[in-house]
Amino acid sequence: MNEAEDVIALDTVSKFPFSKSLRVPTDLSALARVLDWFDGLESPLVPQRIWLQLKTALAEAFTNAVRHAHQGESDLTVEIYFEQTAETLELRVIDCGPRFDLEAKLQELPDEDLNATGGRGLRLMECIADELHYTRLEDDRNCLSLLKRYEIQSSSQEA
Repeated sequence: MNEAEDVIALDTVSKFPFSKSLRVPTDLSALARVLDWFDGLESPLVPQRIWLQLKTALAEAFTNAVRHAHQGESDLTVEIYFEQTAETLELRVIDCGPRFDLEAKLQELPDEDLNATGGRGLRLMECIADELHYTRLEDDRNCLSLLKRYEIQSSSQEA
């Protein structure tokens, strides 16, 4: 990095943590809105490869909430929270579905089955995230949290 890039990077880092949220209806057609929203949050400090991985994980988490947690109940919503710090990106996807045992489900899944009709999304999220957690909230909602670490990228580095 040169001196000007150092100043820009330090100025941007001083704005952390940065957070945004979105609430959308339980509808697979809302996925485009979710991904457009996420694209609007993209930071030039995050390597594009990391950003695209997290975007993929978000798509999987959202579609799982719609298909499995809400099972097509259109009157429910999915909430998505995003937070960026100087070292991490975190997504939390909150739904109103029944209690879910993430660890047990992950243990049930085969390590690699590219022909499986289900379960690949959870395995993919597990591979992408540095930390993947499920929590049952006090208001009886589910929170799937994906944390991804990154190193700040200067504009002179490649993605």
